[in-house]
Amino acid sequence: MTEPLYQRDSYLASFDAEVVASHPDGVVLDRSAFFAGGGGQPADTGTLEHQGVELTVTGTARRDGELVLLLEGGEPPGVAAKVSGRIDWERRYSLMRTHTALHMLAGVIGRDHGALVTGGNMEPLKARMDFELPSMSADFAAAVEAALRAEVEADLPVHVSFLSPEEFRAKPELIRTKTNLLPPGLERVRVIDIEGLDRQADGGTHVARTSEIGEVHVVGHESKGKGNKRLRIALDPSPAPTPR
Repeated sequence: MTEPLYQRDSYLASFDAEVVASHPDGVVLDRSAFFAGGGGQPADTGTLEHQGVELTVTGTARRDGELVLLLEGGEPPGVAAKVSGRIDWERRYSLMRTHTALHMLAGVIGRDHGALVTGGNMEPLKARMDFELPSMSADFAAAVEAALRAEVEADLPVHVSFLSPEEFRAKPELIRTKTNLLPPGLERVRVIDIEGLDRQADGGTHVARTSEIGEVHVVGHESKGKGNKRLRIALDPSPAPTPR
């Protein structure tokens, strides 16, 4: 298993690791700060350096229980090779801001309307989320945007914690989606808590405080059928802080 360094520190942009398996198109590392993708968040990209040769990391593939870091630009290093990885930090930070904004959106809709999430997806600085709502309108979208901006201005801290499977089963409210999307067999469940607004199981990367999200806009609203409504959000560009 690859140790997911990003789960404890989303601001870690570079790291050293060892190759534990090599494939024609990539490698498996013993530890990695590259987010593998999931929950609507795309996988990280970046570079992997070995003996002065820099390879491009294009994403991650899940194969037979392994996370294969996909590489281009040269021969993947062999087993036991010492490597240094660096994620595309500007892209990652944009995704962190976007992902936390989506959790805020889920929190606002859940708090104000009691609706569950039915789907979602994101790219850097733009995303969409679907909800089990009876109706949708421009006035509704405007009210949601105002609520989101208020939570950004409140500068709420975003906490990360881990629960055992037993602790998690005792807290069904941590599943905020209509369908439980967590993979089976987890030894621990990661929980993201936007203090006072939203607390849910999640494996992705997030900012440390809501103020880092910056300007957020609700840019679209749609009906996707009876009881299924969509909101689209966009964030203004913002400089990324210096990573660790």
